[in-house]
Amino acid sequence: MLWIIAETMDRIYGVYNADGGIMGELAYVWGKIRGTVHCALCDITHRGVSKKKQWKEFENSLKVPIELLHINEQESSLAEFTVGKTPCVVGDYSGELRIVMSADDLEECGKSVDKFESFISKIID
Repeated sequence: MLWIIAETMDRIYGVYNADGGIMGELAYVWGKIRGTVHCALCDITHRGVSKKKQWKEFENSLKVPIELLHINEQESSLAEFTVGKTPCVVGDYSGELRIVMSADDLEECGKSVDKFESFISKIID
């Protein structure tokens, strides 16, 4: 799904398919080892437990602020909007939330920051 939108996006939210905090991170790692959990957004933004250098550079170059959140770190309106849709990327258009990258779109990026950047640039440029 690709949205080409003329309106201005105020903020981008990337929502991982995992909870944050020590317990959430441990549960994700254990699930990943067992093959029972997967998060394509995690694969794009992180290598191991650290953010990829290329991702950090991309974040700093964006014209629109991006906030990466775990499921349990979302404000209630965003959490209600993304329930059952994570991982995903959401655009905030003056308070109107829209999915701009679905889980399938993130999967298509593989683990590539370049592919993510190419996809998202079509939406925000």
